[in-house]
Amino acid sequence: MLRRKTVNTVFILLTVLLLGLSFFTVVPLIVYFLFFFFWLLITICGSFFIRWNYHYKSLHSNKNITNNFVAITFDDGPHPQYTPQVLNLLKKHNAKATFFCIGQNVEQHPNLFKAIIDDGHTVGNHTFSHARSFGFFNEEEVSKELYKTIDLIKSISGLQMKLYRPAFGVTNPSIAKSVKKLNLTSIGWNVRSLDTTPRNESMVLKRITSKISKGDIVLLHDTSEKSVRVLERLLLFLEEKKLKSVTVDQILQIKAYE
Repeated sequence: MLRRKTVNTVFILLTVLLLGLSFFTVVPLIVYFLFFFFWLLITICGSFFIRWNYHYKSLHSNKNITNNFVAITFDDGPHPQYTPQVLNLLKKHNAKATFFCIGQNVEQHPNLFKAIIDDGHTVGNHTFSHARSFGFFNEEEVSKELYKTIDLIKSISGLQMKLYRPAFGVTNPSIAKSVKKLNLTSIGWNVRSLDTTPRNESMVLKRITSKISKGDIVLLHDTSEKSVRVLERLLLFLEEKKLKSVTVDQILQIKAYE
């Protein structure tokens, strides 16, 4: 896998070599442009594809697990209409999940957040505002968002969260520094449902079921009727395949709280 420090070091060295070469021969400007273009392209891809672990390491699955476990995760809740339906389905099928909650939504629906915990599910940090511009926040702004959610959750539940999922799956150096400073564990996924796209229910379900196997972490959202219907069918599928949904801390064998 590519790493930011490695990529930057290689590009700096190659740029120095080109500059040195320019003392002996003419190096066309297009060469410098192409070098910069490829560096920029790799950096952008590394920032948007969390599974690259480009800026820092996230945990995406545990294929070494011996049990027939998978981990269903939900982003962006709690939602007053859809999260209760999700909780009812999980309870009906004796399944556990992990909810990466937005601080603002927890603040608005504290009792619903408590219901998630009371049902034995794990909760994690998904920033406070989930701002579309979050990927452009500086380190101080990122830390403020994460601190605010951590403090809010602790005041409501007494739990100090360790698990973090980046908003939109975006990573960058500022987020990397904040995650390290706050001693958080970044959680990614290796089965992305794309349930927030225009794909219909059956397409989303097929995307999951065509590839899921033990040790996988599935990304869903508890924010739409479509996702609820997908979950219902997914839980039935897992039962047929003798797979059980557990929390990410269980499947990854890590601590969810301090």
